[in-house]
Amino acid sequence: MKKYSYIINGVQKTSNQLAEVKNPANSETIGSYYVSTIDDVEEAVDTAKKAQIKWRLLSQEERDHYMLKIADVLTENKAYLAELITKEQGKPLNGPGSNFEMDACIGWTQVPASLQLEDELIFEDETRKDILKRIPIGVVAAITPWNWPLMIAIWQIIPSLKMGNTVVIKPSEYTTIASLEMFRLINTVLPEGVLNCVTGDGKIGAHLTSHKMIGKIMFTGSIATGKRIIEASTHNMARLTLECGGNDAGIVLPNTDFDQIAEGLFWGSFLNMGQTCAALKRLYVHEDDLDAAVHALTEVTKKFKMGDGLNEESLLGPIQNKMQFDKVNDLIVTVQNNPHAKLYIPIADVPTEGYFIPITYVTGVKNGDTIVDEEQFGPVLPIITYQTIEEAIEKANALEIGLGASVWGTDSDQLEEIALQLEAGTVWQNQHGAIHPFVPFGGVKQSGYGVEFGIEGLKAVTLPKVISYKK
Repeated sequence: MKKYSYIINGVQKTSNQLAEVKNPANSETIGSYYVSTIDDVEEAVDTAKKAQIKWRLLSQEERDHYMLKIADVLTENKAYLAELITKEQGKPLNGPGSNFEMDACIGWTQVPASLQLEDELIFEDETRKDILKRIPIGVVAAITPWNWPLMIAIWQIIPSLKMGNTVVIKPSEYTTIASLEMFRLINTVLPEGVLNCVTGDGKIGAHLTSHKMIGKIMFTGSIATGKRIIEASTHNMARLTLECGGNDAGIVLPNTDFDQIAEGLFWGSFLNMGQTCAALKRLYVHEDDLDAAVHALTEVTKKFKMGDGLNEESLLGPIQNKMQFDKVNDLIVTVQNNPHAKLYIPIADVPTEGYFIPITYVTGVKNGDTIVDEEQFGPVLPIITYQTIEEAIEKANALEIGLGASVWGTDSDQLEEIALQLEAGTVWQNQHGAIHPFVPFGGVKQSGYGVEFGIEGLKAVTLPKVISYKK
Protein backbone atom coordinates (compact mmCIF):
# COMPACT_ATOMS: atom_id res chain seq x y z
CA MET A 1 0.00 0.00 0.00
CA LYS A 2 1.47 3.34 -1.05
CA LYS A 3 2.25 5.97 1.58
CA TYR A 4 1.95 9.64 0.65
CA SER A 5 4.07 12.42 2.14
CA TYR A 6 3.40 16.09 2.82
CA ILE A 7 5.81 18.71 1.50
CA ILE A 8 7.71 21.47 3.30
CA ASN A 9 10.39 23.52 1.55
CA GLY A 10 10.15 21.26 -1.48
CA VAL A 11 11.00 18.15 0.55
CA GLN A 12 8.64 15.22 1.08
CA LYS A 13 8.14 14.70 4.81
CA THR A 14 7.00 11.80 6.98
CA SER A 15 5.88 11.41 10.59
CA ASN A 16 5.17 8.68 13.12
CA GLN A 17 1.44 8.63 12.28
CA LEU A 18 -0.32 7.29 9.20
CA ALA A 19 -3.98 7.65 8.22
CA GLU A 20 -5.67 5.22 5.84
CA VAL A 21 -7.86 6.39 2.98
CA LYS A 22 -10.71 4.24 1.65
CA ASN A 23 -12.66 4.40 -1.59
CA PRO A 24 -16.21 5.56 -0.70
CA ALA A 25 -17.64 3.43 -3.51
CA ASN A 26 -16.40 0.10 -2.14
CA SER A 27 -14.49 0.71 1.13
CA GLU A 28 -11.23 -0.56 -0.38
CA THR A 29 -8.09 1.00 1.08
CA ILE A 30 -6.35 3.02 -1.63
CA GLY A 31 -3.37 4.21 0.39
CA SER A 32 -2.33 6.09 3.48
CA TYR A 33 -0.77 9.47 4.22
CA TYR A 34 1.56 10.76 6.89
CA VAL A 35 -0.14 13.04 9.41
CA SER A 36 1.67 16.29 10.21
CA THR A 37 2.59 17.48 13.69
CA ILE A 38 2.35 20.91 15.27
CA ASP A 39 6.10 21.24 14.75
CA ASP A 40 5.52 20.64 11.04
CA VAL A 41 3.07 23.54 10.96
CA GLU A 42 5.68 25.78 12.57
CA GLU A 43 8.29 24.69 10.05
CA ALA A 44 5.93 25.12 7.10
CA VAL A 45 4.93 28.66 8.07
CA ASP A 46 8.52 29.66 8.82
CA THR A 47 9.63 28.23 5.47
CA ALA A 48 6.87 30.07 3.61
CA LYS A 49 7.74 33.32 5.36
CA LYS A 50 11.38 33.07 4.29
CA ALA A 51 10.54 32.03 0.73
CA GLN A 52 8.18 34.96 0.34
CA ILE A 53 11.05 37.45 0.62
CA LYS A 54 12.35 36.48 -2.84
CA TRP A 55 9.03 35.39 -4.34
CA ARG A 56 7.40 38.78 -3.81
CA LEU A 57 10.25 40.54 -5.63
CA LEU A 58 9.49 38.74 -8.88
CA SER A 59 7.40 40.67 -11.38
CA GLN A 60 3.81 39.63 -12.06
CA GLU A 61 4.97 38.47 -15.49
CA GLU A 62 7.63 36.22 -13.95
CA ARG A 63 5.15 34.71 -11.52
CA ASP A 64 2.62 34.28 -14.35
CA HIS A 65 5.24 32.18 -16.13
CA TYR A 66 5.32 29.89 -13.10
CA MET A 67 1.51 29.69 -13.13
CA LEU A 68 1.58 28.53 -16.74
CA LYS A 69 4.18 25.92 -15.82
CA ILE A 70 1.75 24.67 -13.17
CA ALA A 71 -1.01 24.51 -15.80
CA ASP A 72 1.27 22.42 -18.00
CA VAL A 73 2.04 20.00 -15.16
CA LEU A 74 -1.67 19.63 -14.38
CA THR A 75 -2.42 19.00 -18.04
CA GLU A 76 0.30 16.35 -18.32
CA ASN A 77 -0.95 14.56 -15.21
CA LYS A 78 -4.70 15.06 -15.72
CA ALA A 79 -5.58 11.37 -16.14
CA TYR A 80 -3.49 10.30 -13.14
CA LEU A 81 -4.95 12.90 -10.80
CA ALA A 82 -8.51 12.39 -12.06
CA GLU A 83 -8.35 8.68 -11.24
CA LEU A 84 -7.05 9.48 -7.75
CA ILE A 85 -9.93 11.92 -7.24
CA THR A 86 -12.45 9.26 -8.23
CA LYS A 87 -10.93 6.64 -5.95
CA GLU A 88 -10.67 8.99 -2.98
CA GLN A 89 -13.53 11.48 -3.34
CA GLY A 90 -15.98 9.26 -5.24
CA LYS A 91 -17.10 11.45 -8.13
CA PRO A 92 -17.14 9.60 -11.46
CA LEU A 93 -14.43 10.04 -14.05
CA ASN A 94 -16.96 11.09 -16.68
CA GLY A 95 -19.71 13.69 -16.90
CA PRO A 96 -19.27 16.56 -14.43
CA GLY A 97 -16.84 14.41 -12.42
CA SER A 98 -13.12 14.12 -11.82
CA ASN A 99 -12.00 14.86 -15.39
CA PHE A 100 -14.27 17.90 -15.22
CA GLU A 101 -12.58 18.86 -11.93
CA MET A 102 -9.14 18.56 -13.51
CA ASP A 103 -10.21 20.70 -16.47
CA ALA A 104 -11.37 23.30 -13.95
CA CYS A 105 -8.01 23.13 -12.17
CA ILE A 106 -6.24 23.86 -15.45
CA GLY A 107 -8.62 26.68 -16.40
CA TRP A 108 -8.48 28.32 -12.98
CA THR A 109 -4.68 28.26 -13.27
CA GLN A 110 -4.47 29.72 -16.76
CA VAL A 111 -7.02 32.51 -16.35
CA PRO A 112 -5.40 34.29 -13.37
CA ALA A 113 -2.11 34.19 -15.28
CA SER A 114 -3.82 36.20 -18.03
CA LEU A 115 -5.03 38.94 -15.68
CA GLN A 116 -3.07 41.98 -14.53
CA LEU A 117 -3.68 44.27 -11.58
CA GLU A 118 -2.58 47.70 -12.76
CA ASP A 119 -1.68 50.66 -10.59
CA GLU A 120 -4.58 53.08 -10.20
CA LEU A 121 -4.34 56.85 -10.32
CA ILE A 122 -6.60 57.80 -7.42
CA PHE A 123 -6.14 61.56 -7.35
CA GLU A 124 -4.10 64.25 -9.03
CA ASP A 125 -4.08 68.06 -9.00
CA GLU A 126 -1.45 70.76 -9.22
CA THR A 127 -0.07 69.89 -5.76
CA ARG A 128 -0.05 66.09 -5.57
CA LYS A 129 -0.56 62.73 -7.24
CA ASP A 130 -1.75 59.57 -5.44
CA ILE A 131 -1.26 56.07 -6.85
CA LEU A 132 -2.94 52.96 -5.44
CA LYS A 133 -0.79 49.86 -5.72
CA ARG A 134 -1.49 46.27 -4.71
CA ILE A 135 1.17 44.48 -2.68
CA PRO A 136 1.41 40.89 -1.40
CA ILE A 137 0.02 40.11 2.04
CA GLY A 138 2.64 37.52 3.03
CA VAL A 139 1.89 33.94 4.01
CA VAL A 140 -1.54 32.56 3.09
CA ALA A 141 -3.09 29.72 5.10
CA ALA A 142 -5.41 27.70 2.85
CA ILE A 143 -7.93 25.15 4.18
CA THR A 144 -9.69 22.99 1.60
CA PRO A 145 -12.83 20.82 1.80
CA TRP A 146 -13.49 17.25 0.65
CA ASN A 147 -16.09 17.88 -2.06
CA TRP A 148 -13.93 19.46 -4.79
CA PRO A 149 -10.52 19.00 -3.16
CA LEU A 150 -8.18 19.80 -6.05
CA MET A 151 -10.25 22.47 -7.76
CA ILE A 152 -10.79 24.49 -4.59
CA ALA A 153 -7.11 24.11 -3.68
CA ILE A 154 -6.26 25.69 -7.03
CA TRP A 155 -8.74 28.51 -6.34
CA GLN A 156 -6.71 29.30 -3.23
CA ILE A 157 -3.17 28.58 -4.38
CA ILE A 158 -2.99 30.25 -7.79
CA PRO A 159 -4.23 33.79 -7.00
CA SER A 160 -2.13 33.80 -3.83
CA LEU A 161 1.07 32.80 -5.60
CA LYS A 162 0.45 35.02 -8.61
CA MET A 163 0.18 38.09 -6.40
CA GLY A 164 3.43 37.39 -4.55
CA ASN A 165 2.28 35.49 -1.49
CA THR A 166 3.48 32.08 -0.39
CA VAL A 167 1.13 29.35 0.80
CA VAL A 168 0.73 26.74 3.52
CA ILE A 169 -2.23 24.54 2.64
CA LYS A 170 -4.04 21.87 4.63
CA PRO A 171 -6.37 19.57 2.68
CA SER A 172 -9.37 17.88 4.26
CA GLU A 173 -8.45 14.75 6.17
CA TYR A 174 -11.05 12.94 4.03
CA THR A 175 -9.43 13.75 0.66
CA THR A 176 -5.72 14.12 1.32
CA ILE A 177 -4.00 11.74 -1.10
CA ALA A 178 -5.01 13.33 -4.41
CA SER A 179 -4.25 16.75 -2.93
CA LEU A 180 -0.77 15.69 -1.82
CA GLU A 181 0.00 14.32 -5.24
CA MET A 182 -1.09 17.55 -6.91
CA PHE A 183 1.02 19.59 -4.48
CA ARG A 184 4.00 17.32 -5.16
CA LEU A 185 3.65 17.83 -8.90
CA ILE A 186 3.23 21.59 -8.57
CA ASN A 187 6.37 21.73 -6.44
CA THR A 188 8.40 20.30 -9.32
CA VAL A 189 8.09 23.65 -11.14
CA LEU A 190 8.14 26.09 -8.20
CA PRO A 191 10.99 27.45 -6.10
CA GLU A 192 11.40 25.68 -2.77
CA GLY A 193 9.18 26.90 0.05
CA VAL A 194 6.66 28.77 -2.08
CA LEU A 195 3.97 26.08 -1.70
CA ASN A 196 4.00 23.97 1.47
CA CYS A 197 1.39 21.56 2.75
CA VAL A 198 0.51 19.99 6.08
CA THR A 199 -1.98 17.24 6.81
CA GLY A 200 -4.30 16.28 9.64
CA ASP A 201 -7.56 17.14 11.32
CA GLY A 202 -9.00 20.33 12.74
CA LYS A 203 -6.27 20.67 15.37
CA ILE A 204 -3.64 21.13 12.68
CA GLY A 205 -5.90 23.57 10.86
CA ALA A 206 -6.55 25.54 14.03
CA HIS A 207 -2.84 25.89 14.78
CA LEU A 208 -2.18 26.99 11.21
CA THR A 209 -4.94 29.61 11.03
CA SER A 210 -4.04 31.14 14.41
CA HIS A 211 -0.30 31.31 13.68
CA LYS A 212 1.11 34.80 14.22
CA MET A 213 2.90 34.86 10.84
CA ILE A 214 -0.24 34.13 8.79
CA GLY A 215 -1.45 37.22 6.95
CA LYS A 216 -4.37 35.76 5.02
CA ILE A 217 -6.72 32.81 5.54
CA MET A 218 -8.68 31.23 2.70
CA PHE A 219 -11.27 28.67 3.72
CA THR A 220 -14.08 26.71 2.10
CA GLY A 221 -16.27 24.60 4.37
CA SER A 222 -19.02 24.69 6.96
CA ILE A 223 -20.41 27.76 8.69
CA ALA A 224 -19.45 26.31 12.08
CA THR A 225 -15.80 25.87 11.08
CA GLY A 226 -15.81 29.27 9.40
CA LYS A 227 -16.85 30.88 12.67
CA ARG A 228 -14.00 29.09 14.47
CA ILE A 229 -11.58 30.46 11.88
CA ILE A 230 -12.91 33.96 12.51
CA GLU A 231 -12.13 33.44 16.20
CA ALA A 232 -8.67 32.05 15.36
CA SER A 233 -7.90 35.10 13.25
CA THR A 234 -8.15 37.34 16.31
CA HIS A 235 -4.67 36.05 17.20
CA ASN A 236 -3.06 37.36 14.01
CA MET A 237 -5.60 39.79 12.50
CA ALA A 238 -5.34 37.83 9.25
CA ARG A 239 -7.43 38.93 6.30
CA LEU A 240 -10.18 36.43 5.52
CA THR A 241 -11.83 34.89 2.50
CA LEU A 242 -14.47 32.47 3.77
CA GLU A 243 -16.88 30.45 1.63
CA CYS A 244 -19.14 28.78 4.16
CA GLY A 245 -21.84 26.87 2.36
CA GLY A 246 -25.08 27.62 0.68
CA ASN A 247 -28.43 25.83 0.89
CA ASP A 248 -29.19 27.72 -2.31
CA ALA A 249 -32.75 28.42 -3.36
CA GLY A 250 -34.17 28.24 -6.87
CA ILE A 251 -37.49 29.77 -7.92
CA VAL A 252 -39.36 28.61 -11.02
CA LEU A 253 -41.87 31.09 -12.45
CA PRO A 254 -45.48 29.91 -12.83
CA ASN A 255 -46.38 28.04 -16.03
CA THR A 256 -42.76 27.32 -16.92
CA ASP A 257 -42.22 24.26 -19.13
CA PHE A 258 -40.42 21.88 -16.76
CA ASP A 259 -39.48 19.53 -19.58
CA GLN A 260 -37.29 22.32 -20.95
CA ILE A 261 -35.49 23.04 -17.68
CA ALA A 262 -35.49 19.65 -15.91
CA GLU A 263 -31.95 18.66 -16.86
CA GLY A 264 -30.62 22.08 -15.84
CA LEU A 265 -32.40 21.76 -12.50
CA PHE A 266 -31.06 18.22 -12.09
CA TRP A 267 -27.39 19.07 -12.55
CA GLY A 268 -27.81 22.34 -10.67
CA SER A 269 -28.96 20.24 -7.73
CA PHE A 270 -26.98 17.01 -8.05
CA LEU A 271 -23.60 18.03 -9.39
CA ASN A 272 -21.21 15.88 -7.32
CA MET A 273 -24.29 14.24 -5.76
CA GLY A 274 -25.34 17.55 -4.20
CA GLN A 275 -22.00 17.80 -2.41
CA THR A 276 -21.38 21.27 -3.80
CA CYS A 277 -21.68 24.49 -1.83
CA ALA A 278 -23.40 26.36 -4.65
CA ALA A 279 -25.81 23.56 -5.56
CA LEU A 280 -29.55 24.12 -5.74
CA LYS A 281 -30.85 22.70 -2.46
CA ARG A 282 -34.35 24.25 -2.17
CA LEU A 283 -36.64 24.36 -5.19
CA TYR A 284 -39.69 26.64 -5.06
CA VAL A 285 -42.44 25.98 -7.64
CA HIS A 286 -45.96 27.33 -8.04
CA GLU A 287 -48.54 25.06 -6.40
CA ASP A 288 -50.24 24.44 -9.75
CA ASP A 289 -46.94 23.25 -11.27
CA LEU A 290 -45.92 20.74 -8.60
CA ASP A 291 -47.00 17.62 -10.48
CA ALA A 292 -45.27 18.80 -13.66
CA ALA A 293 -42.08 19.53 -11.74
CA VAL A 294 -42.00 16.12 -10.07
CA HIS A 295 -42.76 14.29 -13.31
CA ALA A 296 -40.10 16.10 -15.34
CA LEU A 297 -37.41 15.71 -12.67
CA THR A 298 -38.08 12.03 -12.03
CA GLU A 299 -38.02 11.29 -15.76
CA VAL A 300 -34.72 13.08 -16.36
CA THR A 301 -33.17 11.37 -13.33
CA LYS A 302 -33.79 7.95 -14.88
CA LYS A 303 -31.34 8.82 -17.68
CA PHE A 304 -28.30 8.66 -15.39
CA LYS A 305 -26.52 5.62 -13.97
CA MET A 306 -25.28 5.49 -10.39
CA GLY A 307 -22.24 3.42 -9.46
CA ASP A 308 -18.48 3.20 -8.98
CA GLY A 309 -16.96 6.21 -10.67
CA LEU A 310 -14.30 4.12 -12.42
CA ASN A 311 -17.10 2.56 -14.47
CA GLU A 312 -17.32 4.71 -17.59
CA GLU A 313 -21.13 4.48 -17.61
CA SER A 314 -21.49 5.95 -14.12
CA LEU A 315 -22.39 9.63 -13.90
CA LEU A 316 -23.53 9.58 -10.26
CA GLY A 317 -21.25 8.44 -7.46
CA PRO A 318 -21.33 7.89 -3.70
CA ILE A 319 -21.37 10.25 -0.75
CA GLN A 320 -17.74 10.94 0.12
CA ASN A 321 -17.59 9.87 3.77
CA LYS A 322 -19.56 8.08 6.47
CA MET A 323 -20.18 11.24 8.49
CA GLN A 324 -22.00 12.86 5.58
CA PHE A 325 -23.66 9.58 4.58
CA ASP A 326 -25.18 9.29 8.05
CA LYS A 327 -26.24 12.94 8.10
CA VAL A 328 -28.10 12.68 4.79
CA ASN A 329 -29.79 9.45 5.85
CA ASP A 330 -30.85 11.08 9.11
CA LEU A 331 -32.45 13.91 7.13
CA ILE A 332 -34.32 11.37 5.02
CA VAL A 333 -35.62 9.76 8.23
CA THR A 334 -37.03 13.13 9.34
CA VAL A 335 -38.95 13.25 6.05
CA GLN A 336 -40.18 9.67 6.45
CA ASN A 337 -41.51 10.64 9.88
CA ASN A 338 -43.34 13.67 8.46
CA PRO A 339 -46.96 12.64 7.69
CA HIS A 340 -47.29 15.43 5.12
CA ALA A 341 -44.15 14.57 3.15
CA LYS A 342 -43.81 12.33 0.13
CA LEU A 343 -40.59 10.89 -1.30
CA TYR A 344 -39.86 10.15 -4.96
CA ILE A 345 -36.88 7.90 -5.77
CA PRO A 346 -36.60 7.48 -9.56
CA ILE A 347 -33.48 5.25 -9.72
CA ALA A 348 -34.10 1.74 -8.42
CA ASP A 349 -30.66 0.30 -9.25
CA VAL A 350 -28.48 1.68 -6.45
CA PRO A 351 -25.31 -0.13 -5.30
CA THR A 352 -25.62 -1.75 -1.88
CA GLU A 353 -21.89 -1.49 -1.18
CA GLY A 354 -20.34 1.89 -0.44
CA TYR A 355 -21.87 5.21 0.60
CA PHE A 356 -24.55 5.38 -2.08
CA ILE A 357 -27.83 7.21 -1.53
CA PRO A 358 -30.40 7.37 -4.36
CA ILE A 359 -31.50 10.67 -5.85
CA THR A 360 -34.51 11.64 -3.75
CA TYR A 361 -37.15 14.33 -4.31
CA VAL A 362 -39.33 15.44 -1.40
CA THR A 363 -42.70 17.19 -1.56
CA GLY A 364 -45.15 18.19 1.14
CA VAL A 365 -42.48 20.05 3.12
CA LYS A 366 -42.11 23.73 3.94
CA ASN A 367 -39.77 26.31 5.38
CA GLY A 368 -39.17 25.39 9.00
CA ASP A 369 -38.83 21.68 8.25
CA THR A 370 -35.35 20.30 8.85
CA ILE A 371 -34.98 19.01 5.29
CA VAL A 372 -35.51 22.56 4.01
CA ASP A 373 -33.69 24.64 6.60
CA GLU A 374 -30.56 22.47 6.91
CA GLU A 375 -28.17 22.20 3.99
CA GLN A 376 -28.48 18.57 2.89
CA PHE A 377 -25.15 18.40 1.03
CA GLY A 378 -26.37 15.23 -0.59
CA PRO A 379 -28.75 13.85 -3.23
CA VAL A 380 -32.01 15.03 -1.63
CA LEU A 381 -34.01 17.95 -3.05
CA PRO A 382 -37.06 19.39 -1.28
CA ILE A 383 -39.63 20.89 -3.65
CA ILE A 384 -41.65 23.58 -1.87
CA THR A 385 -44.78 25.18 -3.29
CA TYR A 386 -45.76 28.84 -3.31
CA GLN A 387 -48.88 30.78 -4.28
CA THR A 388 -47.35 34.16 -5.18
CA ILE A 389 -43.91 35.26 -6.37
CA GLU A 390 -43.66 37.53 -3.33
CA GLU A 391 -44.13 34.48 -1.09
CA ALA A 392 -41.46 32.56 -3.02
CA ILE A 393 -38.94 35.38 -2.63
CA GLU A 394 -39.68 35.66 1.09
CA LYS A 395 -39.18 31.91 1.56
CA ALA A 396 -36.00 31.90 -0.50
CA ASN A 397 -34.54 34.73 1.60
CA ALA A 398 -35.68 33.34 4.95
CA LEU A 399 -32.45 31.56 5.92
CA GLU A 400 -29.26 33.13 7.26
CA ILE A 401 -27.24 32.06 4.25
CA GLY A 402 -26.78 33.52 0.80
CA LEU A 403 -24.18 31.96 -1.46
CA GLY A 404 -26.09 31.44 -4.69
CA ALA A 405 -29.68 31.42 -5.94
CA SER A 406 -31.44 30.99 -9.25
CA VAL A 407 -34.64 31.95 -11.01
CA TRP A 408 -36.11 30.03 -13.94
CA GLY A 409 -38.59 31.06 -16.64
CA THR A 410 -39.02 32.91 -19.94
CA ASP A 411 -40.08 36.41 -18.84
CA SER A 412 -36.73 38.21 -18.81
CA ASP A 413 -38.07 41.31 -17.07
CA GLN A 414 -39.58 39.25 -14.26
CA LEU A 415 -36.43 37.15 -13.94
CA GLU A 416 -34.37 40.33 -13.53
CA GLU A 417 -36.81 41.80 -11.01
CA ILE A 418 -36.68 38.65 -8.86
CA ALA A 419 -32.90 38.28 -9.18
CA LEU A 420 -32.40 41.74 -7.71
CA GLN A 421 -34.50 40.80 -4.66
CA LEU A 422 -32.83 37.47 -3.86
CA GLU A 423 -30.26 37.69 -1.06
CA ALA A 424 -27.28 35.87 -2.54
CA GLY A 425 -23.80 36.63 -3.79
CA THR A 426 -24.69 35.27 -7.24
CA VAL A 427 -28.12 34.85 -8.82
CA TRP A 428 -28.24 32.73 -11.97
CA GLN A 429 -31.02 32.88 -14.55
CA ASN A 430 -32.09 29.54 -16.07
CA GLN A 431 -28.98 27.84 -14.70
CA HIS A 432 -27.47 27.18 -11.30
CA GLY A 433 -23.90 26.97 -10.06
CA ALA A 434 -22.40 28.20 -13.34
CA ILE A 435 -19.24 29.73 -11.90
CA HIS A 436 -16.49 31.11 -14.16
CA PRO A 437 -12.84 32.02 -13.48
CA PHE A 438 -13.30 35.58 -14.78
CA VAL A 439 -16.42 36.24 -12.64
CA PRO A 440 -16.24 37.13 -8.91
CA PHE A 441 -17.88 34.59 -6.62
CA GLY A 442 -18.76 34.93 -2.94
CA GLY A 443 -21.60 34.87 -0.47
CA VAL A 444 -23.63 37.17 1.75
CA LYS A 445 -24.97 36.74 5.26
CA GLN A 446 -23.46 33.63 6.91
CA SER A 447 -22.21 32.21 3.61
CA GLY A 448 -18.93 33.99 4.17
CA TYR A 449 -16.62 36.93 3.61
CA GLY A 450 -15.04 38.23 0.44
CA VAL A 451 -14.93 37.00 -3.14
CA GLU A 452 -12.78 34.75 -5.29
CA PHE A 453 -12.03 34.69 -9.05
CA GLY A 454 -11.30 37.38 -11.58
CA ILE A 455 -9.74 40.74 -10.82
CA GLU A 456 -11.68 41.04 -7.55
CA GLY A 457 -10.28 37.68 -6.44
CA LEU A 458 -6.74 38.88 -7.11
CA LYS A 459 -7.37 42.02 -5.06
CA ALA A 460 -8.53 39.81 -2.19
CA VAL A 461 -5.04 38.31 -1.79
CA THR A 462 -3.29 41.69 -1.76
CA LEU A 463 -3.10 44.77 0.41
CA PRO A 464 -3.83 48.25 -0.93
CA LYS A 465 -0.89 50.63 -0.65
CA VAL A 466 -1.00 54.30 -1.58
CA ILE A 467 2.10 56.13 -2.78
CA SER A 468 1.53 59.87 -2.48
CA TYR A 469 3.74 62.22 -4.51
CA LYS A 470 4.22 65.90 -3.78
CA LYS A 471 4.50 68.10 -6.85
